[in-house]
Amino acid sequence: MNEHEKPTFEEALKRLEQIVERMEQGDLPLDESLALFQEGIELSRICTRQLNAADEHVRKLVRVENGRFVIEPLEPEPPASQGDDLSF
Repeated sequence: MNEHEKPTFEEALKRLEQIVERMEQGDLPLDESLALFQEGIELSRICTRQLNAADEHVRKLVRVENGRFVIEPLEPEPPASQGDDLSF
C-alpha cells in the first residue's frame, strides 16, 4: 500500500493497534512518539469516517417504524411490463 492509498477499515485498525502497543511500551524517543501519535490520529479519523459511512448506509437500508424494523430494498424493482414476457 503506498502513501496515497487509503487503507481499508481492517488495515487501519490493525495498524492503529500496532501503534498503541508500541507506544504503551514507553521507551520511544519523543520524535518517534509524536510521529506515531500523528499516524494514529490519522488512522483513527479514517476508521471513524468509514464507520460513519457504514452506519449511514445501514440507516438507509433499515429504519424503525412503530418500534419495528423495516428493511428498505437496495434498489426499487422496475415495474413489470406486460409486453416483455419472453416465455413460450
